[in-house]
Amino acid sequence: MLRFTTAGESHGPALVSILEGMPAGVPLLAADVDLDLARRQQGYGRGRRMQIETDRIEFLSGVRAGETLGSPISMLIRNLDWKNWVEIMDPAPRDGDAGGPRKRQVTRVRPGHADLTGLLKYDRTDARDILERASARETTARVAAGALCRVFLRELDIRVGSHLVHLGGVDAQRPAVMPADINAASDASPLRTLDPAAEAEMIARIDAAKKEGNTLGGICEVVVTGLPVGLGSHVSWDRRLDGRLGQAMLSIPAVKGVEIGMGFETARRTGADVHDEIEAAPGNTRTGHVRRRTNRAGGTEGGMTTGEELVIRVAMKPISTLMRPLGTVDVATGQAASAVAERSDVTAVPAMGVIAEAMAAYVLADALLEKFGGDSLGEVRRNFEAYLARLDERAG
Repeated sequence: MLRFTTAGESHGPALVSILEGMPAGVPLLAADVDLDLARRQQGYGRGRRMQIETDRIEFLSGVRAGETLGSPISMLIRNLDWKNWVEIMDPAPRDGDAGGPRKRQVTRVRPGHADLTGLLKYDRTDARDILERASARETTARVAAGALCRVFLRELDIRVGSHLVHLGGVDAQRPAVMPADINAASDASPLRTLDPAAEAEMIARIDAAKKEGNTLGGICEVVVTGLPVGLGSHVSWDRRLDGRLGQAMLSIPAVKGVEIGMGFETARRTGADVHDEIEAAPGNTRTGHVRRRTNRAGGTEGGMTTGEELVIRVAMKPISTLMRPLGTVDVATGQAASAVAERSDVTAVPAMGVIAEAMAAYVLADALLEKFGGDSLGEVRRNFEAYLARLDERAG
């Protein structure tokens, strides 16, 4: 029902994001997207690129008079750093190309990055042909597409938020009662965490890693509220919602693990300590007038939403570019070398949370349209409300 694609290189002229399948009539402004692009750029430990770019979108199609049209929505995000890379990234042949490689050639490939594998797969001699697209800069365009999905979900009172729960060996405590607006609370923190004590220790770890020329990874938690019971399906492997969410999260650069609810901890417990007991909850329409006494499953059972909070934890490894480079091979000479040191962040985990929100919003918007259909927001809303009314009828 819904699909998006992105195009562009890290230091090319621009990024492009195209979302197809959004119903007509969804109220939408460029500011709705720009807000999430700005959130993606925040976070203590980010590199100098964040000081260069001020990401904003230009609608090229699919929006008129502040509403979606039902046609593909295309957005352009210009790279302000392009002016410094024209000679290096120019798509057209240049006079000096026949005489040898362009400036900033990368042959000292970085461990942990796509450089070497991509260079061999695509039969290139300069890893810049790989790293410019493999760069996490591409996620800017994903966040733009996800922002459109977030606006759509919000029209049905579904909210997507995130906060950082671990960074560089330091755990943050999850509040006993989550804030009503998770993003308003987490965005106020330079690390997007809800634990001020842990934040101070994390900042100290980031400062130490920066002095060492090292990088740090961490974990963010995405929380979605307002979902109705029954998105996704148990009937086929590729329709199971938890599988679709897992694929979306693992597609984010540097993400190496995903958990829903208790996740891996369930393998260490007995069934009595894992499964959520169910009790009647009259008036709670979106869960089918029942509730789970706990939410260890994290909002899914059998590949479908339960109507409880959807809780996803996403783990990001340390960034592959180190300012004190690791050992590698220079593919131009075959000799041992130190990896190239491209401009980089010490950590980008806070930004990863915003990207994970975007991917969750996309998967959930797609699942919602799959279930309720509709070419306009009004039609989707009528179908959605009819489903909720039927849940009320079943409850008697």
